[in-house]
Amino acid sequence: MAHQRIRTYNTRDIYAGQALDNDLAMAVRAGNRIWLRGQTGLDLDGNFVGEGDAAAQAENAMHCVQVLLEEAGSRLEHIVKTTIYLTGREHREPVYQVVGRWLKGVYPCQTGLIVAGLAKPEMLMEIDVEAVIPDEDA
Repeated sequence: MAHQRIRTYNTRDIYAGQALDNDLAMAVRAGNRIWLRGQTGLDLDGNFVGEGDAAAQAENAMHCVQVLLEEAGSRLEHIVKTTIYLTGREHREPVYQVVGRWLKGVYPCQTGLIVAGLAKPEMLMEIDVEAVIPDEDA
């Protein structure tokens, strides 16, 4: 099977005002593996959710994760690795509480980083997700 590219887009459409022209996908499935674009407060229609509220951004991000995984033929239980980027340590508890609720009982590997900034100044968090569909579910 060729790689499946889900919800393709160009950066010029999302990051207006930035001199970008990159063809990307929100999700890529290669065999049983799925990689998601980092999910933030941007919903799947390009609207920003939760300005100034890291928990609201995380809630939106996890909703988008669920939708994208389902579109790729997967589900939350297939997540094996998450990387969470925060623009401040004060966002750790609210973001991790939201992610923990969405991934209760999943037990993925997780890395958390504090970074100087993300693609847009209003973004307080970003979650990067990798999933593997078990052979019996493929």
